Amino acid sequence: MKKLIALLLALTMVLGLAACGGNSPAPAETEAPAPAETEAPAPAETEAPVVEEPQDENELPRNETLYFAGQQWGTVNSWNVIGTNQNNAMAIAGGASGYRTLMFETLYMYNPLDGQMYPLLADGEYAWNEDMTELTVNIKAAAKWSDGTPVTAADVKRTFDIGVEIGNGTGTGNKAYIAEIRAEGNTVTLVAQLNEEGKAVNPLKLLDFLTGTPIAQAAWIDTVYERCGGDATAILNDAGEDVVWSGPYTKYYADDQKVVLIRDDNYWGQDASMWGKLPVPKYIAHTIYADNPAGETALKAGEVDVCQQFIGNIQNLWLEDGLPISTFYEEAPYGVCLTMPTAWYNMNIPVLAENPALRKAIALAVDYDTIIANAMTNQSPSFAEVPRSLMNPTAGEQALYNHDEVADLQWAGLDIDGANKMLDDAGLVDTNGDGIREWNGENIVLNACCPNGWTDWQASMEVVAAAGKAIGVEITTLYPEWDIYQTVFTNPNQTEYAIFMWSPEAASPSNPWHRVNQFLGTEFVGVENNWSGNWGQYVNEEADALIKKIPGTTDPEELKALYTELTKIYLTEVPSFSLMYRPSVFHAVNESVWTNFPSDENGIPPMDCTDGYGIAALYILELVG
Repeated sequence: MKKLIALLLALTMVLGLAACGGNSPAPAETEAPAPAETEAPAPAETEAPVVEEPQDENELPRNETLYFAGQQWGTVNSWNVIGTNQNNAMAIAGGASGYRTLMFETLYMYNPLDGQMYPLLADGEYAWNEDMTELTVNIKAAAKWSDGTPVTAADVKRTFDIGVEIGNGTGTGNKAYIAEIRAEGNTVTLVAQLNEEGKAVNPLKLLDFLTGTPIAQAAWIDTVYERCGGDATAILNDAGEDVVWSGPYTKYYADDQKVVLIRDDNYWGQDASMWGKLPVPKYIAHTIYADNPAGETALKAGEVDVCQQFIGNIQNLWLEDGLPISTFYEEAPYGVCLTMPTAWYNMNIPVLAENPALRKAIALAVDYDTIIANAMTNQSPSFAEVPRSLMNPTAGEQALYNHDEVADLQWAGLDIDGANKMLDDAGLVDTNGDGIREWNGENIVLNACCPNGWTDWQASMEVVAAAGKAIGVEITTLYPEWDIYQTVFTNPNQTEYAIFMWSPEAASPSNPWHRVNQFLGTEFVGVENNWSGNWGQYVNEEADALIKKIPGTTDPEELKALYTELTKIYLTEVPSFSLMYRPSVFHAVNESVWTNFPSDENGIPPMDCTDGYGIAALYILELVG
């Protein structure tokens, strides 16, 4: 079964990459370091590294520093890997295809290019029991914490247990699928939650835990627990300045201008059982730019090496400006198309919750071609080319539903007449002549929100606001700073944002099921600190029942029927609507200082040298000249 899952994932990714205009790399021929087949003896324990005093940012040696843009917005709040609201993108962040493992590591690393999971803290392959209700993983003997103590199965168990107890992202995102984690010696056993038939609720979600959960040291968790008196809120908000890590980098310098990580030269991963050497850059640095244009300017000037942000008409940087800048693919869409940024309706706002006609009318009226042409500079297929559904534009996912059965429910946008008729038929009309439609005697007034500085998203929200104006619905735009935005849209009770942008999952072992659950599932409704899904708090019991059937369904035709029915519900009820298709991670590099970045030739995914198996890039980078 495991090999079948891996094969299907790999096939889906290969087909998907072809659909996005790129060619799948040959995963076997790459110079990227990979976990060794056999494990060498563990190195002798070493003392934790002595971190130097912070120095002026201008003193960082350029030939030892890899500079980033587009990840860190605002000042770091904490280094607490089990906390919340850390706003610490370089050290604590879950990527589209795996966790950011510069400082805190996962058991495995996911590679969306080949659909494979590569061991990191884990030793070799994972194993299922016969009925796929338990999954076991061994821990590498060489894996060590920064204080020299070994990483153990007990650390994995404690990471999960504290997450469930205090309700952090690890707990809320996994407790519906993992009943418990057992630690026996150096072996971890993930025990699945069972459904009424005694089967695992969703075996694929256990695989997501392996690639998406940063493991924290049990002893450090106990220290935090004690100093916070066991209070969940205090634990979640602990600054974590004394945190223990297992990754190749650690905190060095952070203020409101810049964040710098420094390489831990005692990092266990230089053992022969893992990378066999240290990553090349000594420093990982991220200047905190005001917005995307500032980051783009720095990239052009060679002050940024790796840029994770949207750059319009990016091909002009090398075709017209002659700059040493490149992307994963040389041709459009330049990145791997795996996700679709979405406008979510807030069901805590009565006019939206009680009027599906209003929700669909706004979605019908939006000019998506303008978003794709202007906001995305055509780095996305249109909704005429790939009609909207619950699936990303990859060929593998597009084959999972019956297109003919939902064709009459799909829309490509800018249907002003259809939207106006829908609102008129629903009785949402303008009775006082001020140009704004009314509901229950009050004007329909909404806002459309996304983080400030995310210029492509802001452009999208302006188009949504324009659609409202065209159909008599007042929609104003609101762009809070990221450190504020993230605390609001993850709050299940918020009424501040009416329409707000966020992206569903892109590629992982559990997709597309996970993404469908994010759009329509109810398990995250009412969950505090919700980073997991259904941010609009939509509830549909019929959809929920269908979603729960999918993980246990093995017949392809039955699976297709389930996804088709869910697509019908989604396109009828419209609890949210996607605005574009998009690479899950933007990945532009300036090769004036560093070269040999991920490409479609070396098999390392374009995950900015930090996420999942993308971190393999740090071990093959070379200085120019």
